[in-house]
Amino acid sequence: MTNDNESQIPGVLACDCGNTCISFTQVQGEAVSPVQRFRPGEWKSLGKALEDAWADMPSPKKIVAASVNAAALRALEAAATEILRQDVLVVGRDLPLPMSTTLANPEKIGVDRLCCAAAAFDRLGVACVVADFGTAITIDCVDGRGVFLGGAILPGLRTSAAALHAATDQLPEVELTEPTWVFGGDTRQAIVGGVVYGARGALRERVEAYATELGAWPIVIVTGGDAHLICPHPGEEGLVQAVVEDLCLRGVAIAYYKTLLRSE
Repeated sequence: MTNDNESQIPGVLACDCGNTCISFTQVQGEAVSPVQRFRPGEWKSLGKALEDAWADMPSPKKIVAASVNAAALRALEAAATEILRQDVLVVGRDLPLPMSTTLANPEKIGVDRLCCAAAAFDRLGVACVVADFGTAITIDCVDGRGVFLGGAILPGLRTSAAALHAATDQLPEVELTEPTWVFGGDTRQAIVGGVVYGARGALRERVEAYATELGAWPIVIVTGGDAHLICPHPGEEGLVQAVVEDLCLRGVAIAYYKTLLRSE
């Protein structure tokens, strides 16, 4: 996982306690291992997976988390305490937020949004839009100075589809796939197309609005579990430059590394 230049950089077991699952990966500098994900029904297996990942990491090392799900964070902290004998450093609680913002109450911004934005700007160094397509969709903007300007939150693809089924008498549950049609030929296609094309349209509209405010077109990075449905061919369609699945976890590690730099 490491090379000679990175061997002296502290390792971070970076964790994201999201609405759908607990994700984690090993980070050491620029080196990032494959992401592991555990949904609520799989949390009994979380401890062993954390133990194996922790044992694979050289010292010094820390376990660091971002959380928007209190129950998931409790499960992570319980596993870390019982099995690793380690305290979890939580971004926004034990570590400063990884990015400055113009917003009045930065502590009320979802820390996952700030971690994603910090990771994107850290790599790009220019104005960018970060769109996270998960249980909720967030479309956020960072200016050229690396300041988080805010963004938009809307229901995720699966949240929208589930709401249509729950709130109506006849609309069915659907499995989301990449729509290959223009006209929905049946109810299932109409729902899938409406949800996916609607989210793509929301992304484009927000990016265009942000570009107008910035006075320049920002780079657009997409992440989240449904990113592949929104942008199956990044870099080829003009709007989205890249899909980065582990963006939030990279941002969690950046929050820790920035804290280390401040203390030196």
